[in-house]
Amino acid sequence: MSSAEQPEQQVPESGEGEILVDQTRVTMRRSPRYLNFMILGAVVGAILALVLTVSFPGNAEFAPSQVFGFLLLAGVVAGVTVGAVAAMVVDRVTGRSATTVVVDRLGAYGPSGQEAPDAPSDSPNSSGNSE
Repeated sequence: MSSAEQPEQQVPESGEGEILVDQTRVTMRRSPRYLNFMILGAVVGAILALVLTVSFPGNAEFAPSQVFGFLLLAGVVAGVTVGAVAAMVVDRVTGRSATTVVVDRLGAYGPSGQEAPDAPSDSPNSSGNSE
């Protein structure tokens, strides 16, 4: 940054508040929640297992609970897999729309103009990214 772009480091006259410490440009990209897609796939697989168990006639070799158990196991695994693949496809399709934003880092000041005792100094969570 050139000196003309530097933010001013003056304490506000009101006494308490925040002051601009730093500005940074970051690239922001939205992505899907993979866990939500996988949970949805598991639920759909479990419902499909239940529907398949009820819709087909009984078998002499296996009890209906055993058939449901086998179908549930296969349906949940397949559903989680399909959900993860769907999340990757959605991420690939929507991942191309990244935007650049300016992030401000603010410092907190108390009534006397001194930095507040509970103000974070260079904490890793002060990057300005909020969801």
